Amino acid sequence: MQKLQNHTKTEDEVLTETINASGYAILLYNDDVNTFDWVIYCLTKYCDHSIEQAEQCAWLVHTKGKCIVKKGMKEELEPICNALCESGLSAVLTQSS
Repeated sequence: MQKLQNHTKTEDEVLTETINASGYAILLYNDDVNTFDWVIYCLTKYCDHSIEQAEQCAWLVHTKGKCIVKKGMKEELEPICNALCESGLSAVLTQSS
């Protein structure tokens, strides 16, 4: 196998490294109050999810009880987590492993 010389990292590689190094995540919990449509709306609005990604997260929250909906740096995630909570969702900021 040849070794790549002068490999320039793609934007996705840099983003992945940043997320993995950041160590924080927003954890969304299931509740009996919010509808799927509302959860999907909030995830697209505040977490910048696509409709498909938001639907998958909403389904995981419903079936598993919780789902990590966004990873990143604490300073970036705090206002997002607050917006989710102010919208009536059950979200917490946690350190990820």
